[in-house]
Amino acid sequence: MPTIFENLTIGVFAKAAGVNVETIRFYQRKGLLPEPDKPYGSIRRYGDADVTRVRFVKSAQRLGFSLNEIAELLRLDDGTHCDEASSLAERKLKDVREKLKDLARMEATLSGLVCACHAAKGDVSCPLIASLQRERRNPAGVDCCQRSSGP
Repeated sequence: MPTIFENLTIGVFAKAAGVNVETIRFYQRKGLLPEPDKPYGSIRRYGDADVTRVRFVKSAQRLGFSLNEIAELLRLDDGTHCDEASSLAERKLKDVREKLKDLARMEATLSGLVCACHAAKGDVSCPLIASLQRERRNPAGVDCCQRSSGP
């Protein structure tokens, strides 16, 4: 006996999967979700497996996987490619850790600039604006005021 999720219109399917109809169509264009046949004179119908697949895509996106990486995970979803899936996850974990380091650096820099702004008294230029202007003139981040100690 079919479950409630075996004869869904695209609108009901989208709602069951927790996305909008345009997301369903987008996933179909990207090859992440098959487009069911359209019976003559009728409308396409979706099932439980489609709902599960969209939920998988959304879960993977929340973990930071790109749509291309998700497509690769879906390709590996037969249960025999755990090593490949693990390798993909390890690369994603490495990327996340690098982003965390970048975010920590950004947080420290911004924190220092905010403190400098609060400490600035009188008619002086804003430390935050001045820092950003220096960065724009010197994108490599080298302090132009530093003197070289060697030849």
